[in-house]
Amino acid sequence: MSAGSPVPPAGPPLHLPAGPPVAPPTAPPAPPAVPPAAPPVELPEDYTPTARDLPVVTPGRTDTLIDRPSVAPVPDPAMSPDAPEGMGPLYVVGDVHGYYDELREALAAEGLIDADGSWAAGNARLWFLGDFTDRGPDGIGVIDLVMQLSAEAAAAGGYCKALMGNHELLLLGAKRFGDTPVQSGAGTASFQAAWLLNGGQKTDMDRLEDHHLQWMARLDAVMEEDGHLLVHSDTTAYLEYGDSIEAVNDTVHEVLTRSDADEVWDLFRKFTKRFAFRDESGSQAVRELLDAYGGDRVVHGHSPIPYLLGEVGTEDGEGDGIAVDGPHVYADGLAIAMDGGITMAGKLLVVQLPLTG
Repeated sequence: MSAGSPVPPAGPPLHLPAGPPVAPPTAPPAPPAVPPAAPPVELPEDYTPTARDLPVVTPGRTDTLIDRPSVAPVPDPAMSPDAPEGMGPLYVVGDVHGYYDELREALAAEGLIDADGSWAAGNARLWFLGDFTDRGPDGIGVIDLVMQLSAEAAAAGGYCKALMGNHELLLLGAKRFGDTPVQSGAGTASFQAAWLLNGGQKTDMDRLEDHHLQWMARLDAVMEEDGHLLVHSDTTAYLEYGDSIEAVNDTVHEVLTRSDADEVWDLFRKFTKRFAFRDESGSQAVRELLDAYGGDRVVHGHSPIPYLLGEVGTEDGEGDGIAVDGPHVYADGLAIAMDGGITMAGKLLVVQLPLTG
């Protein structure tokens, strides 16, 4: 994750998915049977990854399904008492940043996908916290996989959903506005320049299609599940966009629909802010979000755990690997950080909520 120069937030810089019947003896031999095509995944009508009208891509990706990770059996975890009736366990995924192979390995290790990369977790619930692209080698492959799992999970009685990260806003802006000048806190900037300086990959831009753009633009920014308030960024900037979860999500979608370069840049700039929960006043900042939107804990990505712990490293993979064993709980136990620093040779985190131990 990153916040961008010319973006002003303090901290680590953000530089600016039975055979055929037997024929009678007198009939000519029947041709060999052709295996039927796999039936399309049946989805509930109008299902989308965020319960909105997002486009759904059916399975069948071949361009990036190259590895075959070992698969752990589907776990039988203790259910949260807050889980909706008939729904399975809740999992969250931290920032992926184009690390497709590592994502598949992490999902398989939790029994969420099988060796073919298909949904294997029945009625389980899976949330991605945003930042699918940039820095890593296969951001579009990551988006394609998330969209595929959304369809397959829905057909199995579960779901796979995703939140909008600041890198989704950055990629959307680079595609929509290119080098169009925007007013930033440090003067004139452009989405294209910021995207390139923040790990933008030409291969992702070359493979970016309309359905990817529509999917990203309709992602929600905030959601609450089982007492966990899910957001991408560790910032209170969400409060500037609405006093309820629905209001925030509607406002963000309205900004993207109006498609004004300066307005989208301001949204991107605010969603790159970080570290609101880290210092002495951090627990109070978390409570502001919880009081407004509900939940008992905030779960976020965006700021790599090594940064939150004051460790050395950069988001571009420079420096020594940072040991990350799991989520970081802080701010008097009110915040859970999920960005394991995969871009810093850290770990791509996939965990079940609520945390235990």
